[in-house]
Order: sequence, then C-alpha cells, then structure tokens
Amino acid sequence: MKNNRLNALGFVWTFSTIVRTGPTREHYDHRWAHGDRHAAALRHLFNRMLGQLYYCLQTGQNYDPSNAFGEQLAPSEDVAA
Repeated sequence: MKNNRLNALGFVWTFSTIVRTGPTREHYDHRWAHGDRHAAALRHLFNRMLGQLYYCLQTGQNYDPSNAFGEQLAPSEDVAA
C-alpha cells in the first residue's frame, strides 16, 4: 500500500526539478534513454532524492548535488600521447 500524499508530493517535487538543466535533469534523461517511461523515470528520481534527503537529515549535512548524483563528467577528448 502506498501513501498517496507522498506519491503526489514526489511527482510535483521531481517534475519541478527536471525543468531546469542540472544533475536531476541529467539523471531523468539517463533513465529515459535507457528505457524508463516518464512515470518510471520520475519515480526513480524521487526515490533517489528521498534517499539523499534522509541521508542529509541523518548526518546533519547540507544537500550537495555532486554528492547526491555524482560528478557529471564532460566527454573526454582524445589526446595523442
């Protein structure tokens, strides 16, 4: 059984974060590119964000997107050695 209020909150929270570019949008796009539909990608993103919120509350740390979603690496250029 799911909590409908939490589910509705998660949809709004994640949807509002993917309208701008950044780690959450990149995570959503990655999930979408690998076969998740919109709702599944949002659910996965919400799960990830909720886990990070829990971690921050437990450790007393501030939210940091690079910790939550990892460093987004630019494609490396081939360098002749």
